[in-house]
Amino acid sequence: MSTPNTAKLATQTRCQHVDEQLLELWQDLNMPNSMALIAVGGYGRGELFPYSDVDVLVLLEEKPNSQDTAKLECFCSAGWDMGLELGHSVRTPSQCLEEAAADITIETTLTEMRFLCGNHRVFEQLSTQFKAGLNPERFFHKKRFEQQQRHAKHQNTPYALEPNCKESPGGLRDLQVIAWIANAAGLGHSWADMARHGLLTTTEAARLRSNERFLKTLRHQLHTLAGRREDRLVFDLQTPLAESLGFSATAGKRASEHLMQRYYVAAKSVLLLSTLLIQNLETMISGTPANTSTVRILDEEFQECNGLLDLRDDRVFERKPRAMLRLFLVMQNNPQLTGTSARLLRRLWHSRVHINKKFRNDPDNKRMFVEFFQQPRGIVHELRRMNETGVLGRYLPVFRNIVGQMQHDLFHVYTVDQHILMVVRNVRRFTLPEHAHEYPFCSQLMANFERPWVLYLAALFHDVAKGRGGDHSELGELDAQRFCQEHDLDPEDTDLIAFLVRHHLTLSTFAQKKDLSDWDVIQEFAALVHNERRLTALYLLTVADIRGTSPKVWNAWKAKLLEDLYRYTLKALGGQAPTGRQRLAEQQAEAQRLMRLDTLASDAHTALWQQLDVSYFLRQAPSDIAWHTRHLHWRIHTVDVVVKARWSPIGEGIEMLVYTRDETDLFARICSYFDSKNLSILDAKIHTTRHGYALDSFVIVYDKNDDYAREVLSFLEAGLKERLSTRLALAEPVFGRISRQSKHFPVKPSVELKPDERGNQHVLSISATDRTGLLYSIAWVLARFKISVQAAKVLTLGGRAEDIFLIQGQALHTPSLQVQLEAELLNWVGRQ
Repeated sequence: MSTPNTAKLATQTRCQHVDEQLLELWQDLNMPNSMALIAVGGYGRGELFPYSDVDVLVLLEEKPNSQDTAKLECFCSAGWDMGLELGHSVRTPSQCLEEAAADITIETTLTEMRFLCGNHRVFEQLSTQFKAGLNPERFFHKKRFEQQQRHAKHQNTPYALEPNCKESPGGLRDLQVIAWIANAAGLGHSWADMARHGLLTTTEAARLRSNERFLKTLRHQLHTLAGRREDRLVFDLQTPLAESLGFSATAGKRASEHLMQRYYVAAKSVLLLSTLLIQNLETMISGTPANTSTVRILDEEFQECNGLLDLRDDRVFERKPRAMLRLFLVMQNNPQLTGTSARLLRRLWHSRVHINKKFRNDPDNKRMFVEFFQQPRGIVHELRRMNETGVLGRYLPVFRNIVGQMQHDLFHVYTVDQHILMVVRNVRRFTLPEHAHEYPFCSQLMANFERPWVLYLAALFHDVAKGRGGDHSELGELDAQRFCQEHDLDPEDTDLIAFLVRHHLTLSTFAQKKDLSDWDVIQEFAALVHNERRLTALYLLTVADIRGTSPKVWNAWKAKLLEDLYRYTLKALGGQAPTGRQRLAEQQAEAQRLMRLDTLASDAHTALWQQLDVSYFLRQAPSDIAWHTRHLHWRIHTVDVVVKARWSPIGEGIEMLVYTRDETDLFARICSYFDSKNLSILDAKIHTTRHGYALDSFVIVYDKNDDYAREVLSFLEAGLKERLSTRLALAEPVFGRISRQSKHFPVKPSVELKPDERGNQHVLSISATDRTGLLYSIAWVLARFKISVQAAKVLTLGGRAEDIFLIQGQALHTPSLQVQLEAELLNWVGRQ
């Protein structure tokens, strides 16, 4: 196991060994006396990680002649031959100063230059001239701008799935920036030096020192385990890295999740303290006296200082601890404030330990915390600030447990706390007119929803029990109930919040895994939600939740399924549950209306519709029925394969229609074509007409903005028609690639086969790690057992496939064949 001390010793020891090798090489080659060898960058400050570059500067009195150049080439080649990753530059002092003035990176490396050997006089010349020309204030602003660009490159968050422990916000580079600025300003070379200059306290210095040791240990181990320079905590290395550092798995978390939580907490602490230090450095370097600040008194505890919220005296939080909560209300009610002062941040960071059981039990604090969510503005921004400063986790211990907790479930790309805050943000956006164009239906529902702050609290608690083991929805419901009761919320609101936390996954499960054309399913869901307020609240939370998992998870198809379930359930709650005959008539009437718009004869549909049963009309949208009829009414008994494609009316993907004589392996043949084109199926509706034709429709993923969008419809039509017409033998599936994340955090495969409620067909449910060719593998196995697919729901969440098929075939009535089928399916979907 590597420890912080051994990692530090290793980097210093490597640096010493490299010093010795370079000194020996310099002497062996008898390098000219006019040259000096200077260590710069990380090597200059005495730190060399296992695979870091060795950056050196060869300093010359004047431009080199041909003999000097030959010597330098020989030196660099020999260094490479020795296995040193030499990063070298050759300059005179004047060239160094010119380059430093033009490039902040070069200027930074020179602040850490260290003499190794050679002409010491030329080194002193450069050192003296460089220090004389170094402008601390200009250097500060350049490094701050550079830091902002770097943070933006990493999406301004340390909570990436594979963060860079050196470059990401809260990483080693942020600590180095502070050290560089302080050094340039003559304010010290260490955290202890900065503490002596009043930039930070001894406690803050100790925390920074501890986090720095941890981050350096991580980087050292990453290099060692990877066998190369690797500063990212990539999935491939997270588990071995965790184990090498002594982390082990528990009931609710992998070892890697414990490691990542420790990393995120450290990075968050570095971000907070570096923000404080940067403000202090700016004040000290600019030399602006405190009494020249623009100050405006806000109340007896707070003031505005140069646009920042500040304390009126340093003992405010000690005298009135509740001010630690009230400051966020003050920020909400004063939109002109751009942030908090370093003084306030420091006092808050030191005083937050007083947010204890007594603080949480104070009725005024409870009232204030709930009041925070009822404000007209600043809820999400200040909630994030509350989390960043540790106040949220102190006030809600259950939230503190999930701060920095990674979710290796293949579709969450944020830590649990960041996901929760993202969901609160998404719910909040439904209330804001400027975002109404994003999800107009959600905004419309929210406009008529009383007390929307109740939804913010439900969002805050919906995943708060993750990582404990057990069902996080059930555990979270208990946490939410306890919170509501302790904060004296209205029983109706308490009931709603608890219901939403318990069932925050239910609407999504019904919409994506059940047959919404079955009115019994709608009635079952209506009985669960019980009333319209619950239904609306659950719909809004579900949309916000799915959108808050990953930018790739939400799509128009999921949006349509959720909205359809909402509208159907609303009818059921209103007592408008239609009979099967009524629904059939409504579907057909709307389809006929649409066909009349296409100038089809009033009876054009008759012959085709006589071959279609009730289930077809109930499962298809009227627009799809009209589209199918338009292309098929005149060729009901065709001997040719009919394939038609169109851009989906819902706004994403392509809808494809296949009409041909039915065959057992037809579904597999269609899947084989889509698989060969690397196209994913979102939905499949399989129907067999009374006269033995397959009328199948598919929705496939495709970007309409693709460069080939104009030609793709005709290309797919022709390709699929040719594939089905030639009747080539089905090829054995090829195991497709899976993502790196899926490889290291695979889904445990499962196959479940059971009769449907009516006993006429079987429901096949499959859960597995998604990969290219997975659906074809399933279809291929079914075809081998002569199983026909009647319907399919194909769902992919990140790297997790959740597919449901309605199937039928003789093999399903033989127990031994059922067992063989399940075993073979499990074998194919479980392969990695």
